[in-house]
Amino acid sequence: MSEATDGTTQPGTTTVSSEVVEKITVAAAKSVPGVAELGGDVARFFNSVLDKVGLDQVGDGSRGVTAKVTGSDVTVNVVLVLEAGRVVAEVTAAVQQAVTAALQGYGLNVLAVNVNVDDIAGV
Repeated sequence: MSEATDGTTQPGTTTVSSEVVEKITVAAAKSVPGVAELGGDVARFFNSVLDKVGLDQVGDGSRGVTAKVTGSDVTVNVVLVLEAGRVVAEVTAAVQQAVTAALQGYGLNVLAVNVNVDDIAGV
């Protein structure tokens, strides 16, 4: 709701795009120790090509993340690459916790954080 000039509350809506949710998710997931990179094999290949031709910022906002937003309810899918030697269950649980906390910090209701480990870096 928004406040009118006379101090009364006016009805209105606020929407959050899936792109915003994806950016929040990327930042939270990358902050977790043990996450080497985000995205599946194909996405990482295309992003490496973009990086080599100087377009390293293209696609960075949502690499490896998709989000479904319905009102304030969100479900996110994260595809990641683990650092070698990390325990899968520990890293994925930490990613789920970090993403959930970050999204809740923006007032969103997190229905699920699905994590798919696509690769292990350096192996």
